[in-house]
Amino acid sequence: MRNVLAGQADQLPGRIVATSNEYPSGHRIARHSHRRSQLLYGAHGIMVVGTQAGRWMVPPERAAWIPAGMAHDVHVLAQISTRSVYVEPEVSAALPGDCRVIGVSALMRELLLETLDLPLQAQTAGGSRPDLIYSLIVREIERAPVLPLDIPFPAEPRLAARCRAYLAQPSPHDGIDEWCRDLAMSRRTFTRRFRAQTGSSFAQWCRQAAIFAALPRLAAGEPITSLALDLGYESASAFTTMFKRLIGMPPSRYLATARAYAPPAERAAATQRL
Repeated sequence: MRNVLAGQADQLPGRIVATSNEYPSGHRIARHSHRRSQLLYGAHGIMVVGTQAGRWMVPPERAAWIPAGMAHDVHVLAQISTRSVYVEPEVSAALPGDCRVIGVSALMRELLLETLDLPLQAQTAGGSRPDLIYSLIVREIERAPVLPLDIPFPAEPRLAARCRAYLAQPSPHDGIDEWCRDLAMSRRTFTRRFRAQTGSSFAQWCRQAAIFAALPRLAAGEPITSLALDLGYESASAFTTMFKRLIGMPPSRYLATARAYAPPAERAAATQRL
């Protein structure tokens, strides 16, 4: 199968092209953009896609949709095997125009696996098997459900910067009054602007941010109970409930996935820390 670096995808000819890559835990792909839209699917492993507007968590067997021209970066949290399908915007007007995480149907999963053995490019014209497979992938993208796995950032630069700082190091002691003081806003003004620009309440946003921040710490072997308390949850069960709601799996399954694809030395170290 063809392994193509993120910056080289635009050099490939064709209206639709497919590639695959393997990335280790902790790998980061610097911010870049593509002239085609990208479907980025993780067969296993977990990654975070980031843009100026927010962050999107991509659990195993889910995919990120990244529109053409949108600058983005990728952080691999657990060793990942990816399949990417790059689609010229003119192929279909029904393709999404925003970044999102989508559910991957059983049919799309099999189609993506089939791209491993197809020619590098297809024109979505004519009736050849590669053309039909690529065309059907496009149709599956159009109808795929959107999953609520994003952390939106406000448009206002000062608010966005504060959100990024919190996401990098969430603290249960960092509440709305501290944010209002730092940003020189009244509580009422802050609450109104935050909800208007993120579509979420401050409390809900912070809970989601804490889950996002917990993922690499979980993969590193930090105990769930101590992590939950450190992030401000009253108990490990409360943390687990929110984790499962956002990520689609309990922390135990996430840990099993992270360890299953980690190098042997990392697996041993993680097991010893538990």
